[in-house]
Amino acid sequence: MTHFSGRFQSRAAATLCGLAISIGLGSMGSMAAQAASPENAPADLTTALSQIQAAASAGNVDAVMQNYSPTFTNEDGFTYDGLKSALQTLWESYDTLTYRVELRSWEPTSSGYKAETVTYIDGTQTVEGRPTKLESVIRSQQTYEGGKIVAQQTLSERNQLTSGEMPPTVSVILPEQVAAGENYDFDAIVMEPLGNRYLLGAAIEEGATATDFFAGRPVELDLLAAGGLFKVGTAPTTNDSRWVSALLVRDDGITVVTRRLRVE
Repeated sequence: MTHFSGRFQSRAAATLCGLAISIGLGSMGSMAAQAASPENAPADLTTALSQIQAAASAGNVDAVMQNYSPTFTNEDGFTYDGLKSALQTLWESYDTLTYRVELRSWEPTSSGYKAETVTYIDGTQTVEGRPTKLESVIRSQQTYEGGKIVAQQTLSERNQLTSGEMPPTVSVILPEQVAAGENYDFDAIVMEPLGNRYLLGAAIEEGATATDFFAGRPVELDLLAAGGLFKVGTAPTTNDSRWVSALLVRDDGITVVTRRLRVE
C-alpha cells in the first residue's frame, strides 16, 4: 500500500482515548456464554466507569490513572507509565475531548470483574490553523482486579478525523479479523458524486503498538480516478494487530479514517 508523506496520528488520538476508559477482557466466546447484562452490574463497577469517564472528559490524567494498576499492560505494549505519558501528550494536543462509555456485559471473577464496553469519543483540535474533528468508537475488554484495571484487549476500533467546510463522507469496507498471511480487501468509498472535482488519496497499513502511536508516516497522495480507494492488503504471517487507514483530500475538505485489523 502507499505510504503517507506528512504527519498521520488519528489512530493514536482515538485509541489512547479508548485505553483511558474501557473495561473488560477475555475471549469473545466465553464472554457470550457467561456474561451478565449491564442492568445487573454491581455498583462498584458502574461507579468506576463513571469516575473514569468524568476524569477522561476533564483531561485529568492523575484521576484516570488512579484506576490503573502499576502492573497494567495491554496487547499494544503499553505499561502504566507509558500510558500515563501518552495520555498527557495526547490531551495537551486537543482543545476538547468528550467521552461516553456503554457497558455491554460483565462477569465476576475471583478478584474482580471482566467486562466489555464500547467507548465513544468526540474531540476537536486546531492543526496549522484549521479546526479538526475527531470521532471514535472503540470496543474493548479489560480485567479489573482489586479495584484496579490490570489488562486490556481492543476488540474493534473505528477512528475518523475531518477538517474543512465539507469533508468527504467515507464508507469503509474492511474485515475486523483475518487469518495470518491472508489477503484482505480495504475499500474507502467517498459517498458524494465526484463530478468535475479532483480527489486525492492514500492508504497505509501499519503496526498498532505503543511505539507506533505518535510516529509520523510519509504520505504520497495519488490522484484517484474513481470515487475512493480500493486496495488489497496481505496480513502478517503471525498474530498481530494492524491499523489500516485512508486519507482522502478534496477541495472542500479532508477525511482520515482508521480501522483496527486483528490478525489471528
